Amino acid sequence: MVDVVLWGSLRPFADGQEIVSVEAATVGDVLAGLVAAHPGLKPQIDAGVSVAVDGRIISSALGEPVRPDSEVVLMQRLKGG
Repeated sequence: MVDVVLWGSLRPFADGQEIVSVEAATVGDVLAGLVAAHPGLKPQIDAGVSVAVDGRIISSALGEPVRPDSEVVLMQRLKGG
């Protein structure tokens, strides 16, 4: 299991939880696990999120591995110009 810290604005879509545990070996598994556990997160994830694994932002590498002891944070993607 991987513990995923949800950015504050995403918590309402996960029943207010700050940390959600999912079964995952990759970033893609993390996102799929989050949607399976909390379907309300799907529109947010589809709109664009950033995933930080051990302090490194993973932008599009869904195959990036995660370990049970990885620090994983899900954040809304910042937009601007």
